[in-house]
Amino acid sequence: MSAERPSLPPVRLNSEAELARDALAAPLFVRAVRLARWAGPDTRVGAGGELAEAQLPAAAEHLDLPADEDGAAYASEAWRLAVDTGLLDVTDPEEGADDEGQGTDGETEGTVTTGENLALLTGGSPQDVLSIWLDGLDAVHADATAPVLDDFADLVGEDGSIDFDALDWDPEAEAEFLDGVLGNLYLLTLADNGAGEGPVPLPALAASMIVPDDMGEPTDDILEQVSEAMMRLDDQFRLLEPIGIVEYHPVDEALLVEEGEAADASAAGADDEDVTRYGMVKLTPLGLYGIRARMLEAGVDAPAVGDLAGKGADALLDGIAHYPESAARAEVKLWLAEYGAGSAVSAAAELLAAARGADEGAPLRRLHCQQALALAGPSAEPAVRAVLGDPELGGLARVWLAERGEADVPAPPEAMIFWLAIDTIAAQLDADGELDELQGLIEGLSAQHSGFFDEVWRVDHPATADVLEAMGRLHSDKKAAKDARKAAFKARSRAGG
Repeated sequence: MSAERPSLPPVRLNSEAELARDALAAPLFVRAVRLARWAGPDTRVGAGGELAEAQLPAAAEHLDLPADEDGAAYASEAWRLAVDTGLLDVTDPEEGADDEGQGTDGETEGTVTTGENLALLTGGSPQDVLSIWLDGLDAVHADATAPVLDDFADLVGEDGSIDFDALDWDPEAEAEFLDGVLGNLYLLTLADNGAGEGPVPLPALAASMIVPDDMGEPTDDILEQVSEAMMRLDDQFRLLEPIGIVEYHPVDEALLVEEGEAADASAAGADDEDVTRYGMVKLTPLGLYGIRARMLEAGVDAPAVGDLAGKGADALLDGIAHYPESAARAEVKLWLAEYGAGSAVSAAAELLAAARGADEGAPLRRLHCQQALALAGPSAEPAVRAVLGDPELGGLARVWLAERGEADVPAPPEAMIFWLAIDTIAAQLDADGELDELQGLIEGLSAQHSGFFDEVWRVDHPATADVLEAMGRLHSDKKAAKDARKAAFKARSRAGG
C-alpha cells in the first residue's frame, strides 16, 4: 500500500560476464565483428555508409555466406551493424573526394577505418561489450520497424523524389507496437515467478496486443487484425533472432498459401502440435537483459534481483515489499552479502530500525524484516534481543528467538500479543497473498485467545479497524465474523471515526 508496486516483477539476470559472452556469440554481432576486422584502407563505402555493391561478394565470402543475393544481403546487414555500433568509422565521400575516390559507376565513394569500439570487445569490460551490443539491438529494432517496401519503384516520383506519405507508415506507432509485444513477452517470461520461461505461441502474442481484455468471442475483423499482426511479427522476429534476444520458430510457410488460416489459429482452436506451426518465440537471457534495458530507458519500472544490494535497509524492505517469495529471498541474501559474514549484528540492527513506523507499509516491512533476519543467521541475536522491549519490534523479536529454539525468551505482555496479531494480518493483507492462507491465519490468530474480539479493538495500531473489518469478511465462522465487525465498529469509534 505505502510501497509503490513495480509495474513488472523482478527479473533474475545472468551475470554481466555471461551476458557479454552471449552478446559476442550472437550470429549477427559475430558477422559484424568479422567484417570490422576484415575492412581495410581499400574498402569503399557509399554515401549512406553502406558497403559498396562491388565489394559485397568478397564480404559474403569472408563470412562464409553463399555467393548469391541472400549472401550479399546478410553481408550488407552485418556491415550496417558494424557501422551503427561504432566498430567501423565511415568517412563521408564528399570529404576530400578526388579521382581515386570514384566508384565503377562514376559516383564518389567514401572510405572506412576501424572504430574505437572494436578494441573494447577484447580489451574492455563486460559492461563495454553490453553497451555496444545494446546499440546494435537499437539498430536492429529500427530495421524491424521499418516499412515493408513491396514495390519501391511505385514510391518514386517522376522527379526522383520518394513519396513517403504513400507508405502509410507511422514510425512511432510501429516502434510502440513492437515494444508492446516485447514487453508482453517479457512479462509472460517472468509470469508465475519464472514458470513462464517456455516459448510463447505467436498467435497468443499477437492477440495480446489486438484483442480487448473484455472481449468474449473475437470478431472477424479482430481475427483479421491478429492475422496481419502475426505476419508482421513473423518478419520482425526473423530479424531480431540473429542479434540474440529471442529463439524463434517461424511460421510454417506452407500455412501462408491459404489466406486467413493464421487468424483461425489465434482463435485458440488449434491443438499444441498445430500451434507450433504458427510460430513460437522465447526470450533468451540476453533478451531479458536487452528488453529490460530498453524499458528502463523508456522510464518503465523494471526491477532486477540485485538492484537493492548495497542500499540502505529501508530501501531493501520497501523494494521487496511485493516481490515473489523466492525473489525476495534472493535479494535479501545479496543485500546481506554486501555486509559480510562478520557484520550480521550491524545488518540486523539496520533492518530492525528500518522496520519501525506507523505508516501503511510498516506492517509489511516488519514481516519482511522478520524473514530477512531468518536469513541473517544466529549472529544476529544480539541485535534482536536489543529490541525485546520495543512495542513495535518486541513481538517479532520473540518469534525469531522462539523459532531458533532459545529457551530464555521472555513472555510477551498481553497488549503485545494483540498488537502483533493486528500487525501480522495487516502485513498479509498488504501482501495480497493466497485467500486460503490469509483466512487460515485470521482464524488461527483469533482462536489463540479466548474473547479475542472483546479485547483486540482496543489495540493502538493504525490498521486495527481495517484488519477487523477484513476478519469480518473472511472468517468462516458466522459468529466470529459478526464479532469481528462489531469490534471494527468499536475500533473506529475509539479512533474518532
